[in-house]
Amino acid sequence: MSCGAIGAPQPWICGYRPVVTFGETAHNRLTAVELARLTRAGELTATEVMEAHVAEIERLNPAVNAIVDFRPERAIAAARELDRTFRKDGPHGALHGLPVAHKDLVPAAGFRFTQGSPLYADRVAMQDHVVVERMAAAGAIAVGKTNVPEFGLGSHTFNDVYGVTRNPYALDRTAGGSSGGAAAALAARMLPLADGSDTGGSLRNPASFCNVVGFRPSPGRVPSWPDGDPFSRLSVVGPMARTVDDLALLMSVLVGADPRAGWSVPADPAAYFPLPEPRRPIRVAWSPDLDGRVVVAREVRDALEPVVAAMAAHGWEVEPATPDLTGAIETFRVLRALKMQVTLGPVLAEHPGRLKADAQ
Repeated sequence: MSCGAIGAPQPWICGYRPVVTFGETAHNRLTAVELARLTRAGELTATEVMEAHVAEIERLNPAVNAIVDFRPERAIAAARELDRTFRKDGPHGALHGLPVAHKDLVPAAGFRFTQGSPLYADRVAMQDHVVVERMAAAGAIAVGKTNVPEFGLGSHTFNDVYGVTRNPYALDRTAGGSSGGAAAALAARMLPLADGSDTGGSLRNPASFCNVVGFRPSPGRVPSWPDGDPFSRLSVVGPMARTVDDLALLMSVLVGADPRAGWSVPADPAAYFPLPEPRRPIRVAWSPDLDGRVVVAREVRDALEPVVAAMAAHGWEVEPATPDLTGAIETFRVLRALKMQVTLGPVLAEHPGRLKADAQ
């Protein structure tokens, strides 16, 4: 397939070959859907899948710095225990034996929970976020956390606790943010799946920077608890993966109401995975620069235009269209400021001058 073709298994972004070599083992080259199928069937053990991914993390993470608070011994021990109790005819979770890491904006019991802030550099979580609970209940095994900007503020992933996360396609370029650690870990095949969160693009922008898939769910579709602003609809948690099918698999695990979450709605996991056949004809709106409202680099246009052509070649109806976003930026800024006041106002009052400039 050519660069940008639909479904192309791209080992590099158009024009950018990766600086590091991805996927040294067969296990790391498999999709999450394939890995889960093979582990549930007993054709692969959780231990060998985990050891393959741990080896990749140890090889690549020193350069990329995507996964933080890495706990390989804990993860391998959990994989061995999963294998010890495995019965081929028994019930197995949708993510049986898959290695994952959780964004360092959500707590995962026993792992550090820094939120990228020196104020919390040594804090260890005592409870799990609901997305951590649900992934673990589905059989996933956590190997660590993924790096974030301080308090998730900003579109580039760096902080004074763990440092800079680099784009595995070009180590001198950004991985995006705030789910930059998750996106970079997926792109480098250190993980098959990861969770993220999104206030103003934090699932989508790092995914686009790192050639993976990020999906911002509708508010309430994936519950969030514990949450410092439980009734806000601005921020959501959601899935990240290397393929749309993999993302749908994780989404099916994450969706559904939770009585602890202030804003969550019921959902049928079967509606998400396997992906339903799309209605025909498929109509896609295309706007490269929102009718001149935003500046888009020539390299980005060059990467996207073959994708548009590929969609049209597959019979999709591609129509130029620009939504009316009058007032959207100002509205977002006000809502974001209100959210920061609720979640970070008390922290700033207790530690004046010790938060990054974006939070002051």
